[in-house]
Amino acid sequence: MVRITFLHPDLGIGGAERLVVDAAVALKKQGHEVNFITSFYDPERCFSEIKDETIPVHVVGDWIPRHILGRFFALCAYIRMIYAACWIYFMEHRPHVVFCDLVSVCIPFLRLSVPKVIYYCHHPDQVLTAPGGHLKSLYRTPLNYLEEITTGQADKIFVNSIYTSKVFKKTFTRLSITPEILYPSLHTHFFDSSYAAPLEKTLDMKLPDDSIILLSINRYERKKNLGLAIETLAELRHYMTEEQFNRTFLIMAGGYDKRVEENVEHHLELVGLASELGVTNKVIFLRSPSDSDKVSLLKHCHLLIYTPPNEHFGIVPLEAMYFEKPVVAHNSGGPMETVVNDVTGFLVNELSAEIFAQKIVVLIRDKEMRSILGRKGKARVIKTFSFDAFSDQLNKTIDSLLI
Repeated sequence: MVRITFLHPDLGIGGAERLVVDAAVALKKQGHEVNFITSFYDPERCFSEIKDETIPVHVVGDWIPRHILGRFFALCAYIRMIYAACWIYFMEHRPHVVFCDLVSVCIPFLRLSVPKVIYYCHHPDQVLTAPGGHLKSLYRTPLNYLEEITTGQADKIFVNSIYTSKVFKKTFTRLSITPEILYPSLHTHFFDSSYAAPLEKTLDMKLPDDSIILLSINRYERKKNLGLAIETLAELRHYMTEEQFNRTFLIMAGGYDKRVEENVEHHLELVGLASELGVTNKVIFLRSPSDSDKVSLLKHCHLLIYTPPNEHFGIVPLEAMYFEKPVVAHNSGGPMETVVNDVTGFLVNELSAEIFAQKIVVLIRDKEMRSILGRKGKARVIKTFSFDAFSDQLNKTIDSLLI
């Protein structure tokens, strides 16, 4: 048995959180002792595997501010994670391995007290940072340097896709490291054992029995390009009869944290966009749906519309494919590795509501095609992204590090 601590900044709901929770569950099933250390944890906004307290969660450094006057988010995140890493030094039973992600600057501090450190790079943070002026460049330059140097100090580095591996090598030019690809996986047992509530209960409203349900699941962040889904819905009126369009609805579900200004602002922006395009009564917004609600949405929708460009992986298309739902996504980033064009869905080359709508209407009109693409999607998930393969790869890494 190996003691393994997962160090993660904010244990909420999102793709990064889904991965570390799955990794913890996988290693716990392999017989290891696992726990989480985080700077923020809300039992009402987390995944069920954490909520049931089978994996201990320690909140450390939550008193450290997340920002200073609405700025310096990255610097504050670095300070919070350094503090958490130092806290591990004083644990009665220190871990043999720490699995950290998102913030690499804590790695040198972890190495003072922990034999081995694994770092999971979802995407280099400096690539995700929006460009700014001269002052922002002065602020980011040392942080970017620290990110690169400290990432290279991990004993093992994982990335989530071939796409991210290429970005990693292009970004971290000082490092002569080829990271190993560890694809995120689905904890399919949870999906198989979960009860899918009727859609009207999940939405707390009744839709027509013959409704056509389009589903978008993503955090309320501008980089997710969620407005494209609403624009696509509005565009569908040009390809459908009035009767068909009247029974077509778009469900926008995603992670929402009222502490995050962008989440609050972007949700309001999307509500305003729906009003502007005249589809307010056809767009249903859900904020931070529970795991069981998510299962219900995936089961009852007709297809998934996935709008982020250059998403470094994206777990949601896999979830939809496992529920035998075809996916319409932009032909970039992670979906290029998860969605097979014309086999499990459609990859669209342009971020255009018109082009997305043209692909979606084909699936709406052809129920047999939806069924065929759905079955092939589930088969692909089981073959390539199984939880067992994910678990075995992780366990072999732990064994090899501690030999």
